[in-house]
Amino acid sequence: MKFFAVIDTNVFVSAALKPDSVPRQILELALNGVIVPVLNNEILDEYQDVLSRPKFAFSEQIVKDLVSEIDNAGIHIDAEPIDIELDDPDDLVFYEVVMDARKNDDAYLVTGNIKHFPEKPFIVTPRQMIELILKSMN
Repeated sequence: MKFFAVIDTNVFVSAALKPDSVPRQILELALNGVIVPVLNNEILDEYQDVLSRPKFAFSEQIVKDLVSEIDNAGIHIDAEPIDIELDDPDDLVFYEVVMDARKNDDAYLVTGNIKHFPEKPFIVTPRQMIELILKSMN
């Protein structure tokens, strides 16, 4: 079974920084085809920009490779704008993409900042996403 998921930048960065973390498991599942990343160019640009910040000390090549891998594993959606106010306007693109993806498939938004989004059953933490995947295997 495949799971479609928009992966918030905080999960992507945590996965890159912490090899033994639940966010890293999400990234590995995305790169192995269990999770199909749902994204657009704006999301890819944000991944690139955030991972390139000096405080993370990733080489330019590592950032390029990570973003390229997730791009190659994913599907692109040019989402329709949604008229909703979120605490962080930068989060809007993630919400728009998941809402557009949900028109055709079950799709999730995986985020470490669950409180930044409306309370919906498809907006989940990385751990909740792992639990959904494990539950589907039983």
